[in-house]
Amino acid sequence: MLKTGCIMDRITKRPSLRFGEALSELLSDFLSNLNNTNKTNLEALSSFCGDFKDGKVMEHTFLICEELGLDPSVGYHAIEILDRFMAKHVENLLSEGGEGPSCGAEERSGEDLIFQSLGEKFQVFLLSCVQIASKLALHSSAVDNNSAARYLQSLGCSCPKDKLLESELLVLKTLDFRPNVPNPLLYVETLLEVLAHNVPTAPAAQLHHLCRYVLQFIYLQRKPVYQSLLEAATGCRSPSPEQRAKFVSVTEDRMLLGVGVITVSAYIYQVSAWEKVVEELTLITGISARSILDFARVTLMHITKSRAP
Repeated sequence: MLKTGCIMDRITKRPSLRFGEALSELLSDFLSNLNNTNKTNLEALSSFCGDFKDGKVMEHTFLICEELGLDPSVGYHAIEILDRFMAKHVENLLSEGGEGPSCGAEERSGEDLIFQSLGEKFQVFLLSCVQIASKLALHSSAVDNNSAARYLQSLGCSCPKDKLLESELLVLKTLDFRPNVPNPLLYVETLLEVLAHNVPTAPAAQLHHLCRYVLQFIYLQRKPVYQSLLEAATGCRSPSPEQRAKFVSVTEDRMLLGVGVITVSAYIYQVSAWEKVVEELTLITGISARSILDFARVTLMHITKSRAP
């Protein structure tokens, strides 16, 4: 059984990136495409969006990638695929179960059966998302059904290869065969590339090293970090359901997450220069300095386990 500490060890094994070498026109188009994709996703959020980004699920995903020797970006991509798939799959199942006359205890029982069935299949669904993400990655070998079956057997689970294939096809079909959405690590690395282009003296390589740790910390501590951010935004220790519903657009904003991760890393690396980094990130993304600093403050509060502002 792998230990959680191995997750951080795996981060350091990824080849270092070289920043500041991309062509200006290409970089501008790529950033614009990421920004448009982010906005489109925020305009079409499901009511279940983000519900499956549980800390233990994400920890298990990173450990699967560690065990199978995959690049860290595969883990982030797999989590995004899983969350989108499960949200849409649950909606489809509830919609199908809602056809015809039903009410009260019978309807509740039907929903319970659906979620019980999902719980039994969740491990396989998660592994299928890792498989799909591995096939879309540039720095990892694809996880075939033989490797997936062996991994499940190591956990004491048995799943025929044809069932693994069915699971993978179900994920792809549910997502309309569009699983290749930008993951948070891509946003971070793209923003660092733009930062290095705009400010050649910016320590992009050093920030990138720290960003990988900060991003994974936020993912593993997603619930408490965003809960603190929600409380700070509403000024209320017990936000209402309506406030929580509106806040989903913040929790799923990958561009905000990207600038927040870089800002926290800049603060850790060199406190005296982090305000310049925030200024540049504001110019690059249009996100207000107030929003960036609020995100960074809350994250640093959790990293240091302090309630101080």
